[in-house]
Amino acid sequence: MVNHQDETKAAYDGVVEVYAAMFADQRLETQPFARNMIGTFAELVRGTGNLRAADVGCGPGHLTAMLDDFGLDAFGLDLSPAMVAHARQSHPALRFGEARMEALPVKDGVLGGVLAHYSVIHTPPDELPALLAELVRVLAPEGLLLLSFFGTEGPEPVRFDHKVAPAYNWPVELMAESLAGAGLVTVARLLHDPASERGFLDAHVLARRP
Repeated sequence: MVNHQDETKAAYDGVVEVYAAMFADQRLETQPFARNMIGTFAELVRGTGNLRAADVGCGPGHLTAMLDDFGLDAFGLDLSPAMVAHARQSHPALRFGEARMEALPVKDGVLGGVLAHYSVIHTPPDELPALLAELVRVLAPEGLLLLSFFGTEGPEPVRFDHKVAPAYNWPVELMAESLAGAGLVTVARLLHDPASERGFLDAHVLARRP
C-alpha cells in the first residue's frame, strides 16, 4: 500500500522543473504577507542567539536562500530527491538533504527556528500531531516555528485536490490549538486573501517553544 508520503514524494519528483521554474528564483515579491512573516520569523530567531534554522519541505531551496540572506545558518530538507538535487545545484553554498518531516535527521533541541512553508498541507489531519511533535523536538527552548498553510474559515480541515498531491485547508484557530498541544505558544497568527487566483485563504502561525 502506498502511503501519502510516498505519493507526495513521487508527485513532486515529477514536477520539479515546472515547480522550480515558478518559485526557485522568487523571494516572495508578490506575497508581501508571507515575505514579511518570514522576515519577522528570522528577526526573532536572530534574537534568540541561535541562528541554526531548518527549512522543512524546502522544495527548490528559494526560501532556504532567503533565510540565509536574513542572516540565519539555514539548511533545507525535503522529501523529494529531485527537489533536493535542484536546490543543491541552484544554491551550492547552502546545505540540503532528503528527509521526511516526520523523521528529521536533526538532534533534539538544537535549532533556533523551523520554517514549514506550505509543507504540512499534504499531511492528513490524524497524522498532523506526530508531525508537529517532530518539529517541536528539534527546537531549542525559545526556538520558533513559522507554519504557513492554506486556511479555511470553517470549523474543520477540508481535503482538496492540490495540483501536485491531495492536500488540506486548515482553520487557523484549530492549527493554533494543535501547536499548543505540541507544546508551543502562539506568538502571532495571520489569515488573509491570497495574492494569486487560486481561491484559498493564506494562513501563517508563528509559535515559540517555551
